[in-house]
Amino acid sequence: MTSRLELGRGVAMLVALGFLMVAVFMFLIMSKRATPVVGLIAVPVAFGIAAGAGLGIGDMITDGIKSLAPTAALLFFAIIFFGIMIDVGLFDPLVKLILRLVRNDPMRLVVGTAVLAMVVSLDGDGSTTFIIVTSALLPLYMKLKVSPVVLTVVAGLANGAMNIVPWGGPTVRAASALGISPSDVFVPMIPSLVVGLVVVLLFAVQLGYSERRRIGTLELTDERLLVAAGSGLRRSGSGSGGNGDAPRTGGGSGDAGSDDGQGFADGLDPQRPTLRPKLLWFNMLVTVTLLVVLVMDVLPIPVLFMVAAAIALTVNFPRVKEQQEAITRHSSSIVSVVAMVFAAAVLTGVFQGTGMVEAMAQWLLEIIPAALGPHLAVITGILSLPFTFFMSNDAFYFGVMPVLAETAATYGIEPVEMARASITGQTFHMQSPLVPAILLLVTLAGVPLADHHKKVLWRAALVSLSMLVVGVVLGQIPW
Repeated sequence: MTSRLELGRGVAMLVALGFLMVAVFMFLIMSKRATPVVGLIAVPVAFGIAAGAGLGIGDMITDGIKSLAPTAALLFFAIIFFGIMIDVGLFDPLVKLILRLVRNDPMRLVVGTAVLAMVVSLDGDGSTTFIIVTSALLPLYMKLKVSPVVLTVVAGLANGAMNIVPWGGPTVRAASALGISPSDVFVPMIPSLVVGLVVVLLFAVQLGYSERRRIGTLELTDERLLVAAGSGLRRSGSGSGGNGDAPRTGGGSGDAGSDDGQGFADGLDPQRPTLRPKLLWFNMLVTVTLLVVLVMDVLPIPVLFMVAAAIALTVNFPRVKEQQEAITRHSSSIVSVVAMVFAAAVLTGVFQGTGMVEAMAQWLLEIIPAALGPHLAVITGILSLPFTFFMSNDAFYFGVMPVLAETAATYGIEPVEMARASITGQTFHMQSPLVPAILLLVTLAGVPLADHHKKVLWRAALVSLSMLVVGVVLGQIPW
């Protein structure tokens, strides 16, 4: 009896420490009392020690680092590869096309951001999406004085909604954990995905209209804007308009983030020495081949980007000095993103190593009243928002979902229905500081994570809940 009581107290302590750790971390980040790197390291270390981890906390953190090392390698070489493609001018035609469509209207720019992010997200990789979207559009945001926070919000929402495609990760994890077919999970949820994307577009329109009212429009021709975007980007980090060579009709100075990471998107100057127009088709072939092989899942993604980066460096910059310079140009982005990935490994390692994740999941299951059992699919969809925000998809789908599905089976709810409900929270999940891709996005855009969260979290919650509601209304998720 005493041992059971002590065990119960131990679980209760882990639950309390887990929720308190989350609360302290979010408070420090949202109030800007700590940078994400410091918060991701200091907070879990302190709470891990309080949970009795002792010297074992070192092994927990090491395990977390090992689990995220491939992701760090992926981001390292993905930034190098796409950075080279930007340097050599592969995306210049895309930027010119966007300029023709956007002209001088902030509304069109923001909606165009959503559409571009949705299309590029079809490859299933958030990091690739954010690199391409940021490199193509950030200079235009700077020159039109549109807040880069709007870019991160819209791109994050679009990519989050698209993350339920079968090759994106969560759908396959849910299917694998419950022993069902990914197509049986995803195909019935296509109407939910469509509605989710429509909601994202509505948010893009709302944000674009707000920016249009705040700043008005710039009267610049396509050619002038392209050159100004490339040459004046570094001087426009505060969102105050770069060199100010054009009048605007509205007021406001914008609320862009710092200049950190914006150098990644610098270099749209059509006269820059790194351009390789004769290698345009080769670079396009390498990029398309990379994305095709990535979707085919033939090799691990980090390996693909390593090989692609090596080929791109060798062909475009055959001299050793040029290769070193090409890597150095994007070193600040690499250091910032990889540092946050390894810092996130500390939180992940402590969460799992101390047993906080399991304790919190079990506690939530126990407090659900028996009368709500028949509604467990909907409850799972709602719980997927906070659960996947503070733990990895692997931990949720392979650790929590089997328990939820087993409980739901007693009420006649099929595993495939539980899986469908569980993937609706992915838009919210993709905004988590534990997701490397979102850390990459805010770093490249020069936006503080706190500013991104203040504008994106409630919108992401509404997108996720709208997808859940559509699934329930159409009968794909039982009420």
